[in-house]
Amino acid sequence: MHIITKKRLQEFWKKHPDSETSLKSWYNITKKANWENLAETKADFSHADLVGVCTIFNISGNKYRLITKIYYPNKKVLIRFVLTHAEYNKKIYKNDCEC
Repeated sequence: MHIITKKRLQEFWKKHPDSETSLKSWYNITKKANWENLAETKADFSHADLVGVCTIFNISGNKYRLITKIYYPNKKVLIRFVLTHAEYNKKIYKNDCEC
């Protein structure tokens, strides 16, 4: 999968260093993946959930949330937000995810 853009992950882990290992792991697994659908995504990340048009991943034992849009036919993953759980609860991603 082509991930757009790693920079958002790096910016987040600079502010939250305890997320770095988990975000790097997510990045490395996703970059090597060739997902065709959500079921295949969930095979790699069992806690991935579809919310509107976004796929949301739990990071660092559910401490953080990674909000993405996955375009399966194009093999692209667009990183929309990386949020703390408190930020996620404010639902700032909802409009972007069309939910």
